[in-house]
Amino acid sequence: MILGAHVSTSGGLSKSIDRAQAIGAEGIQIFASSPRAWRFNFPKEEEVALFKEKSLETGIGPCYIHGSYLVNIGGDEGQLGKSIESLTNNMKTADQIGAEGVIFHGGSHKGKGFETVLGQAVQCLTEVLENSPNAPWLCIENSAGMGSHIGSSFEEIGAIIKAVDHPNLKVCLDTEHCFAAGYNIASKDSINSVMEEFDSKIGLERLVAVHANDAKVEFGSGVDRHENIGEGYIGIEGFEAILGEPAFSEVPFFLEVPGFEGDGPDEENMNRLKSIRSKLLKD
Repeated sequence: MILGAHVSTSGGLSKSIDRAQAIGAEGIQIFASSPRAWRFNFPKEEEVALFKEKSLETGIGPCYIHGSYLVNIGGDEGQLGKSIESLTNNMKTADQIGAEGVIFHGGSHKGKGFETVLGQAVQCLTEVLENSPNAPWLCIENSAGMGSHIGSSFEEIGAIIKAVDHPNLKVCLDTEHCFAAGYNIASKDSINSVMEEFDSKIGLERLVAVHANDAKVEFGSGVDRHENIGEGYIGIEGFEAILGEPAFSEVPFFLEVPGFEGDGPDEENMNRLKSIRSKLLKD
């Protein structure tokens, strides 16, 4: 099990490897361009080369790109077109830098209902995958159940995957989102049944990444609020259950926590995950 983190690319793509090394991350997740803007800036060739060189030298990997927060596969026509373009640009960059895939949020159906927007969501993702024939995986991330967000249930994600019917459409499971949406992965007594449901509705073969985040909110709250490992309602025992679950044994984990200094994933959070992994290996 590889334990990684989301790291900044500020100052250049290759700087992400340096930041990963500094906190002891074994794999990385990055933004390829600003996550809060539609405009996309492709990395320069020299930065791509340096990134690949540092990745090879350090052995840090895999790498995933997190897509723009503006993407909404349930939005109106204008938003849908921009979402397709944004995801396609991220997929092209993932292919360029040798990343495993692009992780994205489904967005919101804005009260119209999931069934109402399912067709356009499928069309959107199909087009992105067709635009990226040589690119890696496109990974939908589960949501926390807030408002009209798409993909808070395994049923919704499974319905999208079944309808798109493409081998490169995968899933990234966020621990906080799962917990907030009412899937109790923090309990050793229930995590196995949760993952059995995931397998039934989606398929474990689709699971390629995990976002490791504690929860600042109570179980089933439907609210997306990340907390540092061991400081929230999932807690250390909850992460012992998660890291000990066989379904996750070969899936990379990526921290998206606020950090103890408020600067995002840090060495203390990495060490807490590594300590749990070490304990489980000894047991």
